[in-house]
Amino acid sequence: MNKEAALELKRVIQERGIQSIKIGVFDGDAILRGKYLAVDKFLKSLDGGLSFCDVVLGWDSNDQLFDNVTFTGWHTAYPDAPVRLLPETWREVPSEPHTLLVLGEFAGAAESICPRAVLRRVLARAHALGFEVQASAEFEFFMFKETPESVRQKHYQQLESMTPGNFGYSVLRSGVHADLYEEILAMGRIMRFPIEGLHTETGPGVLEAALQYTEALEAADRAALFKTFMKVLAQRRGLMATFMAKWSQTQPGQSGHLHVSLKAKDGKAVFFDADQPHGISPTMRHFIAGQQQLMPEVLAMVASTVNSYSRLVPGYWAPTSATWGIENRTTALRAITGSAHSQRVEYRIAAADINPYLALAAAIGSGLWGIEHRLEPDAPIDGNAYAVKHPEKRRLPVSLSDAAVRLKRSKPARELFGDAFVDHHSQTRLWEEREFQKAVTDWELKRYFEII
Repeated sequence: MNKEAALELKRVIQERGIQSIKIGVFDGDAILRGKYLAVDKFLKSLDGGLSFCDVVLGWDSNDQLFDNVTFTGWHTAYPDAPVRLLPETWREVPSEPHTLLVLGEFAGAAESICPRAVLRRVLARAHALGFEVQASAEFEFFMFKETPESVRQKHYQQLESMTPGNFGYSVLRSGVHADLYEEILAMGRIMRFPIEGLHTETGPGVLEAALQYTEALEAADRAALFKTFMKVLAQRRGLMATFMAKWSQTQPGQSGHLHVSLKAKDGKAVFFDADQPHGISPTMRHFIAGQQQLMPEVLAMVASTVNSYSRLVPGYWAPTSATWGIENRTTALRAITGSAHSQRVEYRIAAADINPYLALAAAIGSGLWGIEHRLEPDAPIDGNAYAVKHPEKRRLPVSLSDAAVRLKRSKPARELFGDAFVDHHSQTRLWEEREFQKAVTDWELKRYFEII
């Protein structure tokens, strides 16, 4: 435990007269599962730890129990799993002035499959190689004039967008809804996920928020908290925000692009070399090569819902092969060049539905693999990557089940993330695909009901 952060948190609790603490852990789908604790109970737990029923790691986003995992289930009787509280993560919650939020992380055996711990282990690997990792996320999300009740009454059809039409970077829209934008920006400042940019994107009611660059574990915390509390803010205003990868066949998908760079322990940027073409250092080149080579094997950690694969189709600003290019927005990896300060890789395969911990673990871990093995990338693609025929080894899985099988068979993934995690996560993704296969979709009804 961070003792300095714990002392600071205890001081804040006392000085502000805090009455309760909201604690939470992020599950495999980046859903924040938590509860309120009385201050006395929290302080005892801060020093001595506490436990959550490990069903949190044994069910899906609909609280349906996995029947294909070994870590927990009816065969283990769903015991408690230890959780360590992380005092350095405390945040104010704007809508709850007498409450603080503190994140936790699974410990003990559960640590092997805890998403936050998976990323932490990848960052420890980077540290052992002499690197510190910085990252950020940017999310596109649709806003609707709907409630959790109304979307269900409408069966998720004919939903009313917050604003009409396609109007990217609209000063008109942001001016009309300035109070909402100001509240979002203020929430980011108060909750310590500062927003560098906020604007409309193309599509009815679409916003894009770019979070400030920081150390990678903190970046993942910020991204996961932003998604959670953006939904809270919207619903408190009578609106709804969705971070689905693609909520409508006729509307653009929603990205969750990740930006990653490495620094030496002395703070020097290691991705930039002024003597190399485009300033791309050998370290950056090996990093990109690792990301390119392993992307098809780790995709289930990034595109982890069935819906993710509805976005990964040609022509919708989403890549379909493990490609890279320099300032190229049609490739899966975009090398952003220019200076030591700005040089980074944009991991464009990611959508807004990501679990930020697992997506960053995949993006960073695969890059480190490239550095460790001194891999070389393909030639960068100029122009439209969709128009290029890519070799079979660069093609991405086309479904969640395909991606899960690739992950389960991946030796590099097992070395990077551990056998326990790979086995557990791949099985949960196979479960997700199996649940989807039980569904009868609107497309099937329209196509087959009368004619077949």
